[in-house]
This record gives sequence, structure tokens and C-alpha cells, in this order.
Amino acid sequence: MKKLLTKKNLAVLLLIIVVYAVLLACDQLGVFNRQSKALLVPIGINIMLAVSLSLLVGFLGELSLGHAGFMSVGAYAGCMFTIHMDLPMAVELPLAMLIGGVVAGLFGFLIGIPALRLKGDYLAIVTLAFGEIIRSVLNNFSLVGGAGGLNGIPKYSNYTIVYVAMVITIIVIANLVHSRHGRAICSIRDNVIASESMGIPVVYYKLLAFVAAAVFAGVAGVLYGHNLGILKPSTFDFNKSIEILVMVVMGGMGSLPGAVIAAVVITVLPEALRGLSDYRMLIYAVVLIAMMLLNNNARFNEFKQRLFSKRAARHGAKLTKEGE
Repeated sequence: MKKLLTKKNLAVLLLIIVVYAVLLACDQLGVFNRQSKALLVPIGINIMLAVSLSLLVGFLGELSLGHAGFMSVGAYAGCMFTIHMDLPMAVELPLAMLIGGVVAGLFGFLIGIPALRLKGDYLAIVTLAFGEIIRSVLNNFSLVGGAGGLNGIPKYSNYTIVYVAMVITIIVIANLVHSRHGRAICSIRDNVIASESMGIPVVYYKLLAFVAAAVFAGVAGVLYGHNLGILKPSTFDFNKSIEILVMVVMGGMGSLPGAVIAAVVITVLPEALRGLSDYRMLIYAVVLIAMMLLNNNARFNEFKQRLFSKRAARHGAKLTKEGE
């Protein structure tokens, strides 16, 4: 219990409450217009997608181009459940999220067993093929509406539900990354041969990261479907997977806060520039390129490292004084 009630954990809990309170206050006071309020749910969903893929790409070091595929199977499984069930929302939506996460995780497990024995470009090709196969099957599967899409999905998602799901996603993945399992995953990224020689079960940890990323992508897909009220296979194409990957790369490989910030920027920026119809996509592309170049700049990374080192030193000195 004492380990849970640390100053760091209490500060994180306070931050979560404050952020939600600010969002709620802005909504009640009419600060958000209709367009701004409509962005809150997509922002939360994209953060879930970016953080989950960051586990696979940033911490494990494996390139996956099929995240939209896992999102789609989870979305369709969860939304089919709510369409055919007649339960209260408080029961139906959590069950749909559970079903979507389990189905996506199962697909992640089945694809991961053969795929994660591959490396680099070969793994990227396999995951890309998986995403395209799923999209093609959904396009031609009349039971889920085919190319016309799955209609009649109840619009259960709101920013409170998505915010809670987003916070849970970040907490679970952050705790996984900072646990001994996370250290094993990072060691595999740094040197597979050395990890194997130390007795780390490489395939097991690769599969763990793959399944965990797929589960949260599936849950995000369920929330996505219950926000729009319709699902179309064309939504989960190759471009969607690339968009999620860009969030991870732009935020910095192996950086969860970076993935969160990048997801917010990539979601908000196109809408913020909508008034500049002629130059919107040009400015959007320039901003993305500039952020990626800055993030990969050695001097900027050294500055960030020095900044965080100073903060850590101050925090350590403070703890030492308190201990005395």
C-alpha cells in the first residue's frame, strides 16, 4: 500500500483529476464550441492507439503496419455485440469493450506466433498484409454490412468514458514498461542475442507486447464505433496504420508522453487549419516534418536529457534532505 501511495503516484492521480475537471468545467461554461467538443473523443481514441503501438514499435523495436487491422476486428466484434443485445448502456458498453479487446488480442496472438519470429521489413510486410486481408474480408462480408458499413451502432461514447479508458491504457502500459517485463522488452530491442544468452524468453515477451498492443487497439476501435454510429472497412485502411505509426515516430521512439502529445497534435492540427483550405495540408505536412526533425536532432535530445537529469538530481536531493 505504501508503494502505491508515493508522491509520484499521488501527483499523477491529482493531474488526472485536474485535467478531467478542467475539461468538464470548459464544457459546462461553454468554452468548447461544437467542433472542439467533437474532437475530445477522437483525441482520446488516438492517444490509446498511439500509446499501445508505442509499446510494440518504440519499446520492443518491431515495426508493425497492421494496427488498424486490430482496431477494426475489435471495433466490429464489440459493435456487433451492442447491436444485437438489448442491455443497459452501463452493462453493454463495458462488455463490448471487453469483447473487442479479447477478439483483437486473440488475433494478435494468432498473427504474432509466426510473425514475431520475423524481423524488420519482413514483420512489417506480414502485419501490413494482415491489415489489408482483414479490410478485404470486411468489405465482402455481408453479415457486417460489407462495403456499405455496419449501421445502427448506439452512440455510447462520450469524452468521460473515453477519458477513463485512455487513462487506464496509459497507466497499464506505463506500469508494464517500468516493470521487469518492460525491462526485458527493452533489452530485446537493444540486443536480441544478449537477451537470449541471459535467459530472457524472447518470443514470449515479443508475443506479450504484440497481444497487449492489439488488445488496446481493439478497445479503441469499439469506442470509435460507438462514437460515430457506423463502421466502414475503408476507415481501417493502410493510411490509418501509417497515421498511428506517425504519432509514435513523431512523439519519439519509446516515449509515452511524446506519443500522447503527438496524438493530440495530429488530431487537432487538421481541424485547426480547416479555415486555410488552400494551404491546410501543406502547413500540416510542414509542421509534422519539423517536429520529426526536431525530435531526431541530437542537440535537442541532449538538451532534453540535461533538463530531465537536472530535474532528477533536484528530486533526489530533496528526498535525501527529507530522509535526514
